[in-house]
Amino acid sequence: MTTLALQLRDYRLTTAEILYHLPDHPGLLQSYVWQELDLAPRFPELRRFLDFWTRSLEGRLHSVRVASAQLIKPAELCLQGAELRLT
Repeated sequence: MTTLALQLRDYRLTTAEILYHLPDHPGLLQSYVWQELDLAPRFPELRRFLDFWTRSLEGRLHSVRVASAQLIKPAELCLQGAELRLT
């Protein structure tokens, strides 16, 4: 499915900052940034990725911070405090 088609189905640009323990030095944390179109608030794509991470990668997860932004939305109108007339 195309990116535009996903956005029209309410998919949003989702960014996750994943902190994980380094396998060789568990006392140290490393950061990984994941970004994909996903459905808020359940985030099935992110959950699928985190499931893959815990199954397949050695770095134990510490925390995940998520931000999501709707890319296609209705136009926003902002009323200004002035009126201009052309004569």
